[in-house]
Amino acid sequence: MSANAYNECLDSMYGMRRFGIVLGLSTISNILDGLGNPQQTFSAIHIAGTNGKGSIASALATILRIAGYRVGLYTSPHLVRFNERICVNGRPISDDAVVASWEAIKSVHHGDREPTFFEFSTAMAFYTFAQEKVDYAVIETGMGGRLDATNVVSPILSIITNISLEHKTYLGSTIAAISAEKSGIIKPGIPVVTGVSQKSAKAVIEQTASGFSAPIFMKGRDFRVRRTGHNCFSYFGIDHHWKGMQTSLMGGHQTDNTSLTLAACEIIMHNQDRLSKDHIQSGLIENRWPGRLEVVSQKPYVILDGAHNLMAARRLSRFLKDTLAGRRITMVAGILDDKPYAAILKDLVAPCSRLIITRPKIDRSLPLETLEAAAMPLIADIEIVSDVGDAVRHALATSGPDDAVCIAGSLYVVGEAKSALEASGDLPFQV
Repeated sequence: MSANAYNECLDSMYGMRRFGIVLGLSTISNILDGLGNPQQTFSAIHIAGTNGKGSIASALATILRIAGYRVGLYTSPHLVRFNERICVNGRPISDDAVVASWEAIKSVHHGDREPTFFEFSTAMAFYTFAQEKVDYAVIETGMGGRLDATNVVSPILSIITNISLEHKTYLGSTIAAISAEKSGIIKPGIPVVTGVSQKSAKAVIEQTASGFSAPIFMKGRDFRVRRTGHNCFSYFGIDHHWKGMQTSLMGGHQTDNTSLTLAACEIIMHNQDRLSKDHIQSGLIENRWPGRLEVVSQKPYVILDGAHNLMAARRLSRFLKDTLAGRRITMVAGILDDKPYAAILKDLVAPCSRLIITRPKIDRSLPLETLEAAAMPLIADIEIVSDVGDAVRHALATSGPDDAVCIAGSLYVVGEAKSALEASGDLPFQV
């Protein structure tokens, strides 16, 4: 396969972004029908929620792989390369596999309208997983759940992580309305694990599960964790009590995410004797989830975190205050136009001495002057560097070895930053 074929494939797919976000299942169903319904060839674990979806999905995929299963993982967005969205046994698929799946899907009838980028990439993932003969596929929703393109799977387990106000134009303006959309992944008789905390969210999800006779397991009621140290905890579960557990992912919230991972493992263990506590513990330690509290340098301390919504921004702010107290912190940030940018920015800059405003290349990124106006009442030291790579290089060049640089506000910013860091061998950069 030539590099041209791969680039042409991606150019064609990125051109689909002009169709925007279209929620509904008819187009993806038509495509999958034309492919022979590849989504029926594997056992799916389907994950929805506001935050934590990717961390939980990645952990489950790692655990199942260590247990000896062949595992597909579908997540979004990617950070550096499209291939990251579709992984088999812990590795992004090859350029050849991207082109092969694109050509297969392009050849089938898709119905009355053009597929969106997400519909097309979802079909590519399911096609690839069938071709690769995976045993399990761990699948993250793109937006919502009920009408998300991934909601054509018949899962063995559904997970709803947590709920906060997001994508209100598409999902509704209240926690209850958004919960109804997320709970659309619940299927008749299929177990549900959830970490939702609000009364209205719990009520909606419990009612949906009850209507489908789906067993539901709630964090705080049916399972819980108790932190015992840095990233260490005890798990009090549905059937098991596991002491001495540890996760490699940073941040106190990851312990809560991990509790959902372990509850999911307990349910899988009901039917799979091969999965053991040793597999689970090894998977939690081996698991990596780039771009989420990812420390890539110590001198200066450089951390990457998408922090792309209000809940994530608050968690990042808390982490920076707790972990980097006393250090001069520079925040490099860009935010997309569908986010509550003023509130996100307020949390991001709270622990920081300096803000460098930047703008990722995606067309949904906020103008620099919009972020500057929102930032001026919040922090005195503001600089504008429009290109993300240039902003990162400037932040590093003007930071001392004991300082810290945080790159956040959007996974697209983090992705461009990672590309810049990987490409620049002459940066003052020590991992």
